Amino acid sequence: MTGQYEFVVGLEVHCQLRTASKIFCGCSTRFGAQPNSNTCPVCLGLPGSLPVLNGHAVELAVRAALALNCTIHPRSIFARKNYFYPDLPKGYQISQFEQPLATNGFVTIESSTGSESRIGITRIHMEEDAGKSVHDRFSDFSAVDLNRTGTPLIEIVSDPDIFSAADAGSYLRTLKRIMEYIDVSDANMEEGSLRVDVNLSVRPRGTTTLGIRTEIKNLNSFSGVERAIEIEFARQSEQLARGGVIEQQTLLWDGSSVRPARAKEESHDYRYFPDPDLPPLVIDAAFVQCQRDMLPELPASRRRRLKHEHNLTEAEAEQVTSTAELATYFENLARESGDSKRAVNWLSGPLTASMNASGLSVESYPLSPARVGALIRLESSGALSNAAARQLLPSLEANPAADATELARREGLLKVSDDDAILAWINQVFAEHPAEAARFVQGERKLQGVLVGFVMKLSGGSADPRKVNQLLAARAE
Repeated sequence: MTGQYEFVVGLEVHCQLRTASKIFCGCSTRFGAQPNSNTCPVCLGLPGSLPVLNGHAVELAVRAALALNCTIHPRSIFARKNYFYPDLPKGYQISQFEQPLATNGFVTIESSTGSESRIGITRIHMEEDAGKSVHDRFSDFSAVDLNRTGTPLIEIVSDPDIFSAADAGSYLRTLKRIMEYIDVSDANMEEGSLRVDVNLSVRPRGTTTLGIRTEIKNLNSFSGVERAIEIEFARQSEQLARGGVIEQQTLLWDGSSVRPARAKEESHDYRYFPDPDLPPLVIDAAFVQCQRDMLPELPASRRRRLKHEHNLTEAEAEQVTSTAELATYFENLARESGDSKRAVNWLSGPLTASMNASGLSVESYPLSPARVGALIRLESSGALSNAAARQLLPSLEANPAADATELARREGLLKVSDDDAILAWINQVFAEHPAEAARFVQGERKLQGVLVGFVMKLSGGSADPRKVNQLLAARAE
């Protein structure tokens, strides 16, 4: 049924700016505080209180707009968006409407077809967050927590350039990574730092006119966004196929289905007008350039550079640049170890496994790249086998100041390459397994692997297997 239709999606992403205080007052933005404890007359909208714009929020918003290739406008206007909800104490939200901070940007993603695709960004505007209605705290009534009221946000509105659920997920993951790289937001969806609304319309395949759109709210995961798009597309397609009409409305996602919430508002329903308590936001070219200079290397650029400099596969480059901190750790580890391939294998394998097991991030991991690099050098030099190096890792973590070579020696993990020591083990194996030894010397070469195994077991894995093979082969000549 959906084959005769296609959908078009635009996304509205609300991203919390990483400031210590709210956008128009000095109240804390700390997550998890006691309900209604981070409030004051300004964010509660009490009579006589006046908002004062947080300068750091402006810096972060401009930095985000630059990272998303937007045009920064030298003059933008804060407006009052009027609507009445229990979690909106002033009866309006301070946002931007006709004159936003930035417009006409784009994000490049890897589309579901495997090629690069550019998703346009219509606008980025600054606004304050509303509070939160709590429906599960009490049995007979709902409660309101106003701690989030006044938390600084940017709203990133995409063009209707998304035509698959997978591309919506790719766009959101790309956006999240950029915001984290430039340290504008922690983009923590579980704490509400990144929230997504989906605008979706359906049309007959091959046509260009947009259909009636619905807006899906309450989306707090990328997989949820993708699933909600698929379900709403199927719902609208079925309705159109039956000759029905799509109603413009707001829908809520409950984790498995969408349900109507209310009729979809238009901009005129909010009765926007310039906030009389806030002057226009005026930004000069020098300020914009200062924020541009503060931008770090962005994820796509860093991925391309590391792929080229360290001869990584696309998958390896994608993995090590998943966060800025991980990319920095990898670059330092590759330098300290002198072996990029081993560095990426260690980082994606035992190091990540160890961090996950202990609940540590790469920033809090106790072993520096220099310490792990020394361990990798022991492995690449042949002094430690790969298995022995991995076996040594927990000891290094428990003794972060200890020397890797000394620890390996203390635990008997260093490979023994001394001919006399290995010959002594071979002689003992020959004495303990005379039948196999005799057949090997008489030319049954397939027994060499068996004898190597005996020597390795006898040496506790410390014998250099390459040397063991050489000396056994010499014994058979």
